Amino acid sequence: MNFKPLIIAVMAVLAAPAAQAELSIFACEPEWASLAQQLGGDKVDVFTATTALQDPHHIEARPSLIAKIRSADLVICTGAELEVGWLPVLLRQASNRQIQAGQPGYFMAAEQVDRLDVHTRVSRDQGDVHASGNPHVHLDPHRLLAIADRLSQRFSQLDADQSEHYQQRANAFRDAWHASVVEWEQRAATLAGKKVIVHHANWRYLFAWLKIDAMADLEPKPGLPPSSGHLASLLASSEKIKPDMIVVARYQNSEGARWLGKRIDAPVVILPFTVGGNDQAHDLFSLYNDTLTRLLVAVSK
Repeated sequence: MNFKPLIIAVMAVLAAPAAQAELSIFACEPEWASLAQQLGGDKVDVFTATTALQDPHHIEARPSLIAKIRSADLVICTGAELEVGWLPVLLRQASNRQIQAGQPGYFMAAEQVDRLDVHTRVSRDQGDVHASGNPHVHLDPHRLLAIADRLSQRFSQLDADQSEHYQQRANAFRDAWHASVVEWEQRAATLAGKKVIVHHANWRYLFAWLKIDAMADLEPKPGLPPSSGHLASLLASSEKIKPDMIVVARYQNSEGARWLGKRIDAPVVILPFTVGGNDQAHDLFSLYNDTLTRLLVAVSK
């Protein structure tokens, strides 16, 4: 079935002309800024605190961010401890009661869905492990759609006069997203069972969806850069089971991946990870399209 006419039609609804915004939104990461813009259209004014070329684990709580969050009606972040090093500082310094935890203006995306890799106990010697589970839920299209539904409801709660507008855009997004997921899953069928080495566990949801086997990490422990000893052990293990590719996010240092890839003759795939990660990934739809294209090109070689 050709879904492109349906997708084009509903995307036209999402591309509404600009007007006076009603909600001021502070988004911690580009993926949530993009989702908020598509669901809110001309009724939201969205500020993005980070870029696709930054590691969201390690952001400085700059005065400029405090100024932005102070005037926000809604804060949208990943949660699950991803921003634990900087978001609490911003919230504390903002003196904005309506965006504090437990208030309608506080929305943590990962907390809207079930998460993988939830830990009952975490210690420092495990590295940068999130006790609340892997936070990178935006790379599972099914979880992302559930988050979109809940975010649209939150828009209507905060801006009840425009609830019909938000519902219309949520319906359009849902239709386009459903059609796209069917197409993506058809395209990605050949990726099932492929073995990859990753830099970090930020691909956990993407690979679970695509049934890709992440056989090893370049990081000796989460958050630690690849060491020479760990790379040597990966080189030795790859002689027994060779990965189909090595995957790195655009914001990560690819030096270790390229060193290993050259020695085991495996392609190194640089993925955008989030909206803005390259020129092709300009929204959530194109982020998924570009990600799948790069993975498929790598395995075809």
